Amino acid sequence: MSDAPGFAPFEEVGIAERDKPPFIRLPLPETLFGLRAMRFAALAPGHQLEPYLSFLAALSKAQDELARTLPPPALPTLGELRMRAANAMPLLPREDLADDPAASAALDGLAKLLAGVAMPDLARAALERAMAVDDEGRRAMFAAVLADAIPVEAVAEHIFAAAALQVVAARCVAQLDPLLPQPVADGVCPCCGGPPVTSSIVADVNVEGVRYVQCSLCAAQWNHVRVKCVTCGSTKGIAYQAIEGIADTIKAETCDECRTYVKILNRRKDTELEPVADDIASLGLDLLVTEAGWKRAGVNPFLLGY
Repeated sequence: MSDAPGFAPFEEVGIAERDKPPFIRLPLPETLFGLRAMRFAALAPGHQLEPYLSFLAALSKAQDELARTLPPPALPTLGELRMRAANAMPLLPREDLADDPAASAALDGLAKLLAGVAMPDLARAALERAMAVDDEGRRAMFAAVLADAIPVEAVAEHIFAAAALQVVAARCVAQLDPLLPQPVADGVCPCCGGPPVTSSIVADVNVEGVRYVQCSLCAAQWNHVRVKCVTCGSTKGIAYQAIEGIADTIKAETCDECRTYVKILNRRKDTELEPVADDIASLGLDLLVTEAGWKRAGVNPFLLGY
C-alpha cells in the first residue's frame, strides 16, 4: 500500500533493490486533489485559519473535478524528453505552461466549477478579477506564478491561476515514464523545474524512512538524502526546529550555510499529513523560523498572502 495518498504505489522489489529507492514518485491527479481537499477539510475545524482552510478545501475539490474532466495533455516527443534528461534539464519546463492553451482552459473550467461554491467575498471578487483580464493579462498571471514572482497587491487572483496550473502540470507529469527524470539541481523538480513545497519522511514498506521532496507545482516527488539541505546541498549546519509543546510530526530543516529552511513532514508518525495542506496549517512554524533569521525555500502559492 502506498504511503503518500495520490501517488502511485511502490511495487514489491527484491532485497537488493530495497537499497535503491525510486528516484521519482509521479502524482496521480485523479486522487491527488481530492485527498488534499479532504485533508484541508479535516484541518479546518477550530484552526486559527479555519475560514481559509475551508476555502482551500473547496478549491481543492474543484481541482479534483477539473483533473477528471480535462482532455489528455500533449507531451513532447520521447526523443526530446530523453535529450532533456541526458542534459540534466527538467523534462517539462514549467515556464512553457504560460503560453499553453491548456492552462487557460483549466482556469475557465475552474471558474465554472467554483461558480456555485460558497467562498469569502474577497475570494469571489478575486476570482472575478482573474476572469476579467484579457489573454495577455491571463498569460502574465500564469507567468508570474511560474516564476514565483506574484505581485503582493494581486496575490488573491493569482491563487486561482496557480490552482489551474497545478492541475495541468500534475496531469502532464503523470504521463511521464518514471525512469526518465534525472537529478537536475538542488531544490529543483526534475520533472518541471519547480521549487519544493515541503519534504516528507515516508513509511512505505520498501522505503520506510526515505525522504522525498514534493514539487510545489506538479506534485512530483523526488528522493533527497536526509540531513542534507534541499536548497544548497550542504550537510553542515543542519538543524531541526519545531514549536515547543506541539507534536513533532512537522519540523523545519534549517541550513546555516545558506540560511534557508524547508519543512519536513514525518509520515511515519502521522500518515494523514499532506504536503500542501499541512504546510499551510503549520504557518506558526514558518513565523517562528523566519523570525529567527532563516528564509523559507519552499514555495506554496496558497500561502503567499500570509
